[in-house]
Amino acid sequence: MILRDSFPIGSGDGTLCQVQDRSLENKAKASIFDRSWAVVCRDSARPVGTVYAFRSPETDVMQRIAAQRQDAVTCLETGSQERIEGVDRKICKLSEEPVSYSIFEQQQGNVQYVAEGLTAYDSATLLALKSIVANKIVKGKIDVASTSIEDPFAFARVQALTLKPDQALAEGYRRNLSGNYAEAAAFFETLQQRTAGLDDQDINPEEYFINRALQKSNLGEFAEADELFQQARAVISGNVINQKLLRNFEGMHLLNQGRFDDAVERINLPVDASEDQKNALLKDLTITVAIATRLNGDDKTANLLGFNDELKLTAPERAEIIDAQALQLIGTAQRVKGDTKSAQQSLTTAYNQAIAVRDGRVTSITRLRTQILSELALIAEAEGEFANAEQLLRNALELVEIQYPETRAVNAAKAKLASYLLRQEKPEEARLLYREVVDNSLGQRAAITGIANQLAPYFELLSDDPEAAEEFFKASQVLVRPGVAETQASLSRELSGGTDEAARLFRQSGNLDRSIERLRMRFTALGKVEQTAATNRRRADLAAEIAELERSQQLTLVSLSQYPQYRAIASSAISLPELRDRMTGAEAYLRMAIVGDDIFMFYMDEGFATAYKASLGASELDQQVDTIRASISAFENGQYVTYPFDIESSRKLHKALLTPIADKLASKTHLIFEPDGAMLRLPINLLVADDQSVSEYLARVEQPDGDPFDYVGVQWLGTDTNVSTAVSARAFADARNAPSSKASRQYLGLGSNKPVGNETQIGGVRASSQGLDASCNWAIDEWNKPISDAELYQARSIIGQNGSEVLTGSAFSDDQILQKSDISEYRILHFATHGLVTAPRPSCPAKPALLTSFGGERSDGLLAFDEIFDLKLDADIVILSACDTAGKASIQATREAGVSSGGGTALDGLVRSFIGAGSRSVLASHWPAPDDFQATERLIGGLFTDGKGQSVATALRISQKKLMEDPITSHPYYWSGFAIIGDGSRPFLPDSPQDAESAEMQSSANQKVSALK
Repeated sequence: MILRDSFPIGSGDGTLCQVQDRSLENKAKASIFDRSWAVVCRDSARPVGTVYAFRSPETDVMQRIAAQRQDAVTCLETGSQERIEGVDRKICKLSEEPVSYSIFEQQQGNVQYVAEGLTAYDSATLLALKSIVANKIVKGKIDVASTSIEDPFAFARVQALTLKPDQALAEGYRRNLSGNYAEAAAFFETLQQRTAGLDDQDINPEEYFINRALQKSNLGEFAEADELFQQARAVISGNVINQKLLRNFEGMHLLNQGRFDDAVERINLPVDASEDQKNALLKDLTITVAIATRLNGDDKTANLLGFNDELKLTAPERAEIIDAQALQLIGTAQRVKGDTKSAQQSLTTAYNQAIAVRDGRVTSITRLRTQILSELALIAEAEGEFANAEQLLRNALELVEIQYPETRAVNAAKAKLASYLLRQEKPEEARLLYREVVDNSLGQRAAITGIANQLAPYFELLSDDPEAAEEFFKASQVLVRPGVAETQASLSRELSGGTDEAARLFRQSGNLDRSIERLRMRFTALGKVEQTAATNRRRADLAAEIAELERSQQLTLVSLSQYPQYRAIASSAISLPELRDRMTGAEAYLRMAIVGDDIFMFYMDEGFATAYKASLGASELDQQVDTIRASISAFENGQYVTYPFDIESSRKLHKALLTPIADKLASKTHLIFEPDGAMLRLPINLLVADDQSVSEYLARVEQPDGDPFDYVGVQWLGTDTNVSTAVSARAFADARNAPSSKASRQYLGLGSNKPVGNETQIGGVRASSQGLDASCNWAIDEWNKPISDAELYQARSIIGQNGSEVLTGSAFSDDQILQKSDISEYRILHFATHGLVTAPRPSCPAKPALLTSFGGERSDGLLAFDEIFDLKLDADIVILSACDTAGKASIQATREAGVSSGGGTALDGLVRSFIGAGSRSVLASHWPAPDDFQATERLIGGLFTDGKGQSVATALRISQKKLMEDPITSHPYYWSGFAIIGDGSRPFLPDSPQDAESAEMQSSANQKVSALK
């Protein structure tokens, strides 16, 4: 076959569906000449179709196929035949569901082909059949339902579930070697969930844990990588090859974290090997980030490395490749130390040694070869051999293009070549290559993981070109965003359904996805405990429950396919004209883009756009943000303290980030700010906008009666400018277009939990994550200092009792909130309670929650991140009047919530969960909400007092300004902490029901205008 075992189908949407070879699965069931392929599509939890090939005439083909189906199928004997695109189709249905099912039959020479699957996926099944018959990828359009914006992780998971474990492991290796680390991680993680607790001889635990650990490290998920490396060390045997791999991969893991000295120490630790083997590595070498070669598998899985000739490597051959890897490490270190002669010799020897194995036909060494060629190119460049250097880089690119076409490995090679061409003053050719990298990366999560530094010269080139703003804006959208951006985009797709039934099905699909993922996590956890009869029964029950949920999820997608708007792939990118069309003349969009240690800024308004490089780096930004935050709220000796605000650092940061566009920004009334890096945890409104404010404050403080906490008169950026926080340009545009809430009631206030007393029934206090020791439990004292309910009743009094409700005391329990059937009938939800965001101890993963009263037997007094996702809201805004609610959830907690992406970043915690639950925007805090001087009560109360007829952002700024102008609350600690994530221009409190209707009509009109454009 020309086709690979796994190949995409479709033209322009090849990531929507793929075909997986399942022939090895069928050898025990069918003749040796039979082959079968599964058709898997993004978002569907199960394969959507299957293609079979039979070499010799068979009389019992359909009976044999029926035995392998997951669901029974019923076909009519007459009137059900038709011909589609030259292929015979029989129309059937699932026996237990009113769902159409198609069976295609085609004869080609002496081979009989049968393709079948859900009719809603006919376009994919038929295209898969045509590709297999033609023995090449046939182009065509796939028209199926899709709920995600971009989720290669979830798609890869479906593929991993489709294949046998050994095949899935091989495919995971292939994804890794092609640079698709997120997808490779999905294969490894799914394998763990499938095989945990099982004695699967095809999966060796040594190489499995080693490789999966490195995948997590490559993705920046270092805590999970540490745990997996620890598991690998626990099972590592005397196999010298695996010992070397563990040593090398742990060194790479340390390099990924920038821990260079630790990496050198780990690389140079001896292994249990002969003296000759030990001498293969030199001592005291500096290992750098450039070392990124990945080799996988031991002698039990050597035939799964993915090479074209399908020959199994012998142990000596694998040893040769491992030694070549060691020489490549040595050569890289020698080059960095400046010993180019020795480096060239080591690298050349490594290359020759690698390709000597099976004449270089081993596909898995492609990355090793390209790494060596890239290193040799750097040496040639340093020695002035520019033509040779360029040719070496082009050779490396050609290698990966042949072996791994249209993958991230190709993007990495192109970016290296482009960077070199820039250094050789060939900007136009370099720019073309960079554009190809960007075009290939748009819409793919973690698309430039590992190559971001290679893109820094491109961003710098664009930032120096006044005409390149649009190109810069496009390129910036390939950078990593918080996971909340994907959640916000998903909510926008749900709200765009046009009908309540479409939105219900969309949400149902997402809820089933999360439920399936949670059960898989529990299935994995059970595999880690001692296997008993009871444990095995529970695992069997979970497996059956997962299978049933997967079936329900797939049938939900089939129902969703009747809505055309969900049969189109939603783009995660947006053009500059599209964004500009959604903005008014009084607005500006400001986007930060951190690439390596460089900070680039992009600014656009109605008639102007520019990109420029900030005058400070990312590491310096971290330090300045830390310094500013430490003057706002610092945890010392068991309590939070506030110092005089570091006004000079604030002004310095304003200059470093905003000087080139400060004059233009001053004329705008609404700033939409998309932060990156450290600015994700600092509201931009507290930056000081002029030097005079600083000098006047310092002069005032020097007076005998000067109050260092009095900042009245300071010109903050937020004094006259409304600020909305965007998590991506696409997400902001979608949020602006989203229809307003259809809720029939205005306001639901929740807070003031009931303290814990002797009569309180406590079902159990949840730790910050399941399975942790008691030190990760929240202290019961947290429940005995409830927040005042004054701001809730103040808001209710302003809105009126007819359209509002307040739940406090025992009515404010987690179980009652989760069971509240009419919670979707409130347009504004307002929580006034404690936010438990930072974990009780640094070693405990963060699982953010809002503190509630204790309720029934299963209540734990917390409305947690994962539970919030399951709420069904239809809210315009959720107000989180609690501490640090703009904080993060750990990656582990995110996965436990059934969410496969994001985590570990500011805004990925409670903000993300409430958007996932159905809120268009969230008002969240960046630090503990202040109690003294009734500051928070006054701020939130003012939001409602001044909010009638205003936008959310205007109402917030007016309320903030009142605190700014009061000497006792003018410190940013009191007024600056709350930020709007979403579109702050949406109306907050309409003056009247007629105004609310008018606002909704205007929103609808805006959507129609955008659609016409």
